[in-house]
Amino acid sequence: MSAEGGGKAIIAALGANLGIAVSKFVAFAFTGSSSMLAEGIHSIADSGNQVLLLVGRKRSERERTARHPFGYGRERFFYAFIVAVVLFTVGAAFSLYEGVHKIQHPEKVDSPIWAFAVLIFAIVLEGFSFRTAIGEANQTRGTRSWVDYIRRAKAPELPVVLLEDAAALIGLVLALAGIGLAVVTGNGVWDGVGTIAIGLLLAAVATVLSIETKSLLIGEGADAETQAKIVETLESVPEVDRVIHIRTEYVGPEELLIAAKIAVHHDETAAGLARGIDAAEEKVRARFPEAHLIYLEPDIDRSGSRPTPAT
Repeated sequence: MSAEGGGKAIIAALGANLGIAVSKFVAFAFTGSSSMLAEGIHSIADSGNQVLLLVGRKRSERERTARHPFGYGRERFFYAFIVAVVLFTVGAAFSLYEGVHKIQHPEKVDSPIWAFAVLIFAIVLEGFSFRTAIGEANQTRGTRSWVDYIRRAKAPELPVVLLEDAAALIGLVLALAGIGLAVVTGNGVWDGVGTIAIGLLLAAVATVLSIETKSLLIGEGADAETQAKIVETLESVPEVDRVIHIRTEYVGPEELLIAAKIAVHHDETAAGLARGIDAAEEKVRARFPEAHLIYLEPDIDRSGSRPTPAT
């Protein structure tokens, strides 16, 4: 699995979440804490999410067919979007429901030592998973901020794992606070408040994930800087007078489609034109390895204006 796809981070997150889920349900059985139940459901949802990400990766590797001539790269975008939906419906909705119920019908937290021990154990495992995801992300993040990385990354798996792990760590702290206040005050309402806070947190993360993966799913092009560099590369070929307009789209996390209309010299021969197009494609692929699909349409320059990139 490539570093860009975050395969190691997915496996680490899956193992951590399965172990954490079991420990949380054991703690819930002893304490009756709604925060622990919500956190257990959260971990089960996260485990299912990692399985979905792995399924999406596997299905995206299928060969192109006549029905799907650009391949199945967008399968990864689709499954990442499903992860956002699952996180919202299973994680956030259940936590909010359970929190409201606990506030309306507060109960004393029994055997809180179990809850504290499990939550600390979970923080250690989630911290390991989060550290693994950060390590993989740093291999491709460069100098970008974390916010910009999550917004601009084309491979959806690492942003999903990063946000899930961050939400899980914050959720564990909220669960600790809710249970701790419930024990100290003797008021089970605090357990419900902690559960609602976890639900709101998961809803926020699910919203961010759904927005970002939706953009990829419906078709997202290269950023303005990358498009400008593609134009520069095309125009460096002697046979290309200039780029009239250009359109780009990611048909998979590591597969960029480039379509451009290029102005050529009016007296260029067909053989010379073919050589120029081949040279242009070769130079673009050398600079942008993800540019697997390049379609160049030659034309006579009539306007003299600069290329119009997609926005």
